[in-house]
Amino acid sequence: MIVNARMYAPAPAAKAAWQEVLGWVLRRAGLDWTHLDHDAPAPMAQLWARDDLGLTFMCGLPYSLRAPTPQLIAAPVPSLPRYADRAVYCTDLAVRADANYEKFEDIFGGRLGYTVRDSQSGYYALRHYLQRFGKPARELYGSITGDLIHARGVIAALADGRIDVGPLDGYVHDLLRHLEPGFAGQVRVIACTDFTAMPPLLATGALAPGVLDALRQALLAVGEAPELEGARGTLLLKRFAVTRPEDYVPTRERALAIDAAGEAW
Repeated sequence: MIVNARMYAPAPAAKAAWQEVLGWVLRRAGLDWTHLDHDAPAPMAQLWARDDLGLTFMCGLPYSLRAPTPQLIAAPVPSLPRYADRAVYCTDLAVRADANYEKFEDIFGGRLGYTVRDSQSGYYALRHYLQRFGKPARELYGSITGDLIHARGVIAALADGRIDVGPLDGYVHDLLRHLEPGFAGQVRVIACTDFTAMPPLLATGALAPGVLDALRQALLAVGEAPELEGARGTLLLKRFAVTRPEDYVPTRERALAIDAAGEAW
């Protein structure tokens, strides 16, 4: 079974910390599974299509749409106050740090960017946010640029002047501000979407009940393990919580409604 934390490893220090945390979880659960590297620009969808994932982060939208439905294990609860001790996240809508925009509407007529079309944080959360303005995105912006892959790609595109606004997974953005403040400091947040269920660690391979319980118990113990204090600090991680399939239904239903309305870009 495969272990991978790329979704929330936007910097080398985060990748190393996740390997420490998930390695600890596997040992505590008595499992000898394999850490698999799947670094950018390899598509996340390629990883998520595998049937041998045992402890891997997956975006809540692909999780909710995948058949057969993967087995939820647990989701991280970040330590920052804006998460309010919940396994939730949002999308930060960012502009260049030196841009003179004061409110989100000031960017209309400019250049919009997004990550990939199967992303909740990098695409659908943005499309849902734009619905409040009552016009198709192509009427609100002069151009729309996609395939920026991830938050780092959005930040680079903003810094280079290729786009004027773009979406950042909020937890990824917090990790980048924490671990690479020089890089993350090239942008600032001008608006945020509402919070939705945090992307979970899950399994696409079949887990025996005893294995699932052992993994959950180990993940729930992460928040109090003294030997993981440094890794938790690196990851801005407070604890793990067990999420339920119904927590991700709103994400799926919102995306399906957005697609049904047309105007994909």
